[in-house]
Amino acid sequence: MDENKELEIEKNEDAPANEPETEEAEISEAEQSVSEEADESGEEQSDSENNKKLVNDILDIVESTFTTIFAIMMIFTYLLHPVNVKGESMMPTLKDYDRILMTTVYFNLEYGDIVIVDNDMAYDLDANGEPVEVNIDGKQLKECIIKRIIAVGGQTIDIRDGKVYVDGKEIDEPYIMSGAKTNSLSAFSDSYPITIPEGYYFVMGDNREHSSDSRHPDVGLIKKSQVYGKALVRYAPFSEFKFLFDTEDESAN
Repeated sequence: MDENKELEIEKNEDAPANEPETEEAEISEAEQSVSEEADESGEEQSDSENNKKLVNDILDIVESTFTTIFAIMMIFTYLLHPVNVKGESMMPTLKDYDRILMTTVYFNLEYGDIVIVDNDMAYDLDANGEPVEVNIDGKQLKECIIKRIIAVGGQTIDIRDGKVYVDGKEIDEPYIMSGAKTNSLSAFSDSYPITIPEGYYFVMGDNREHSSDSRHPDVGLIKKSQVYGKALVRYAPFSEFKFLFDTEDESAN
């Protein structure tokens, strides 16, 4: 009997000794499980944030691209227009097949500015010096032309002895070829000197001996509303890229 009691006591003493180890093992496994779940959740959250950032970056690029394209379209619709030069009336400043950009946004036009003109109507002067319309329907010169402004409203221009005078002074024209003469042709030939009415311009080509311009009856004076725009730059051929500002000071030789 004593041996059995001792055996039972030993068994009872051993049993509670094993219970804490089992609980610790279960807790450790639970903590590991929670830790693994937290790691997986963190990885999923990190992947989600990276994907969201990638999408935002792509959207920013797309938005910037469309904004740039829209801005360029607006510039070329309302500010800049490409123009192809036809003919040789503006040589040596501009040649046949040159490509330029003109702007429709400018302030006052003045001597030396190169302008693109819609020559849909010619303007002459009556006996009182007032502008009168001349219908040029069916005429070859009823088209867009590119010329240089020589005199503006309020100025007096005279052409004589192959030279040009504005307000009584001979103007220096380094942009025309040396030795080239400016003849009066048939428009205003019996009226020089003439005073340009306000809102009108007298224009001529740089190739002075081979240009149909304000000296020609099918062009005459240019009304302000006929001016499409002002030439800014020659961009083609690229090897002859050139700004067209202040070309009245450039020598043709």
